Amino acid sequence: MTNPQPPPTDTGVLVVGAGEAGVRVATSLRELGYDRPILLLGDEPHRPYQRPPLSKAFLGGTADHDALVLRTPEFFHEAGIEVRTGVRVTEVEVDDSGAGSARCDDGHAVEFAHLVLATGARARALPVPGADLDGVCTLRSLHDAEALRDRLASAEQVVVLGAGYIGLEAAAVTSARGLATTVVEREDRLLSRVSAAPLSGFLLDRHREWGVRFLLSAEVREIDGDAGRVRGVRLADGRALPADLVVVGVGAVPGTALAEMLGLKVRRGIVVDVAGRTSHPGVYAAGDCTVLPHPHLPGELIGVESVQNANDQARTVAAGIAGVAPPASPVPWFWSDQRDLKLQIAGISGGADRYVLRRSPGSAGLTVLYYRGGALIASESVNRPKDFMAVKRALGARRTIPPEAGTDPDTPLKDLITDRA
Repeated sequence: MTNPQPPPTDTGVLVVGAGEAGVRVATSLRELGYDRPILLLGDEPHRPYQRPPLSKAFLGGTADHDALVLRTPEFFHEAGIEVRTGVRVTEVEVDDSGAGSARCDDGHAVEFAHLVLATGARARALPVPGADLDGVCTLRSLHDAEALRDRLASAEQVVVLGAGYIGLEAAAVTSARGLATTVVEREDRLLSRVSAAPLSGFLLDRHREWGVRFLLSAEVREIDGDAGRVRGVRLADGRALPADLVVVGVGAVPGTALAEMLGLKVRRGIVVDVAGRTSHPGVYAAGDCTVLPHPHLPGELIGVESVQNANDQARTVAAGIAGVAPPASPVPWFWSDQRDLKLQIAGISGGADRYVLRRSPGSAGLTVLYYRGGALIASESVNRPKDFMAVKRALGARRTIPPEAGTDPDTPLKDLITDRA
């Protein structure tokens, strides 16, 4: 998207970040009848796009650039939303009300009545020698995905560092292309921070069936290269893994620089309340740059990196700015596509004190139900969409499913939903 016109010098709402959260704030404001100018600033050169397909359909070659578009330029024009891309905010200040001014790296300045930080997150760098070699790739932005997709055309041996969602989705794509794929994970199982052991084991078995090699409880010492080009990965125990392509998927770092400049409270991400307000009550934040109160662990914060959370936080922020009642608190949900596996998550499993497994012998899917204090708080389902929908419905109604009954894979979960004790 080009920026043929100079940006406005005054706006009602300045949204810094043109990803899912930023776009949703702007569009929700218009839906709520907000009629003052809205300026959306994005530091990437591309027009606003969807991120989830990058590690799935786009990387796999089944989706093109047009399929990634969030909203067309015509939509923004008709909605009266000014979008500026390839622009980075370098300075910002606010008064007690939250109004203030910002200066951009192109020299332009803008004054605003309301500020929303939707600055997202960047891929976490791997702190080892050789991480900057040609052929070492991350997968967070469209630029990352374009570069990685191009390299897959000539790659033969791929090493994926990290067995989180991004790492597993990348491994699913590379193995489907017939490339020799090795996944290195420092923990002793897949998705160890977010999932129960049965799900980890299920995914491990399926990826191994696809030919993916896993090295668990393994630390990377350095990435080897020759003439500036990656040639392999060396582990702390001395093992050497040949590679002409390395995919780094070791997490993300929230974009907090502007929040820190403003003196806002930051704890890994920008701390917000359930209304999306930062520690400055006149400044809002939404999306992957934020951390919010944990739903099950009082006093703790959680970062929820998902499109659903970004959109729901954005709607809540827009309601606060427009001065209307916020929408009802939604049920968090997330998904991951890995070849013929569709993993669907409802709720937040962190804080669970028990889980039960729901699976038929030899089946191609399973569901894990998570409980805290005897009440259902979350589920993870692979190729069991009806289970996912039933749990999402139960959580939305603040109801539960008895753990023992839930283990019977032949009884529909929707028939087991009941009131909490």
